[in-house]
Amino acid sequence: MTPLFALEDLEAVLPIVRRIAPDTPAYAWPLLQERFGFEVVVKHENHTPIGAFKARSSIVYIQKHIDAHGRPKGVISATRGNHGQSMALAASRLGLPATLVVPEGNAEGKNRAMRAFGADLVVEGRDFDISRRVAEEKAEEHDYLMVPSFHRNIVLGVATYALEFFQKHSDLDVVYVPVGMGSGACGLITVRDLLGLKTEIVPVVSERAPAYQLSHAAGHIITTDTAKTFADGMACREPNQQALDILTHGADRIVTVSEDEVAEAVRILFADTHNVAEGAGAAALAAMKKEANGLTGKKAGVILSGGNIDEGALQTILQGGTPAP
Repeated sequence: MTPLFALEDLEAVLPIVRRIAPDTPAYAWPLLQERFGFEVVVKHENHTPIGAFKARSSIVYIQKHIDAHGRPKGVISATRGNHGQSMALAASRLGLPATLVVPEGNAEGKNRAMRAFGADLVVEGRDFDISRRVAEEKAEEHDYLMVPSFHRNIVLGVATYALEFFQKHSDLDVVYVPVGMGSGACGLITVRDLLGLKTEIVPVVSERAPAYQLSHAAGHIITTDTAKTFADGMACREPNQQALDILTHGADRIVTVSEDEVAEAVRILFADTHNVAEGAGAAALAAMKKEANGLTGKKAGVILSGGNIDEGALQTILQGGTPAP
């Protein structure tokens, strides 16, 4: 299939991304190799100014809109947290007001962070997909720019982490990556193909939010009634068709992980790397652990996509439990 963008497009947006996000580290942790019996390289997207990979996305989307259409009155979006922090930070750097719609019961730590970056928060909707529709209505009502969770220019910004990762570790046999709306996984697939690498990309979803896995297996969009998982960055029940097309083209399968498996992965990352991972951020390691018996002799990569976990959830996990969604 035709790539979303060319390598020169990706290199051209690096200066825009660098206004906010540095080249994040990718470490092969010895304790992970000791635990699993093969080399494991962690791409630390928890080391951005918002603690997540999404820091790279909104600045590219909004700047490209400004370049093509001029400055909007304001920007608006729906989010569970990381996308919203990205948008709030980008808007503040660009001097624009930002409004974010979050679902009821959203993680309070992420809500506080979005407000701290300067956004106005609206709490409406029982889940992300309903909040997204509310945001779309408000965008039309107030003539604000709606910043989507998935778009070519969102993926273009996010994909800079994939370029960094593959430039340092072009010999990776497999990379596991969490899927919310799909920008992270689609960025990896696109960059791998542009660089002509043979690395297998394995997207990961929560078994409580399996819409992308079901859709990938069926070959068409399948929605779910709920997506309740403490790994809120993967809480999607309505997949994006363009993202699904890329995942179908570029990944042979999508792995599901349980709440307990994600919680255990958070504990492993804390013990072996002393990094804090949110649920979605630990999902890649959870899937790799699930398939570890087939990875002997290989070099595996995992995307630690974010570290924005609420204190209460982290306490539960480090005490050996699994948070309620």
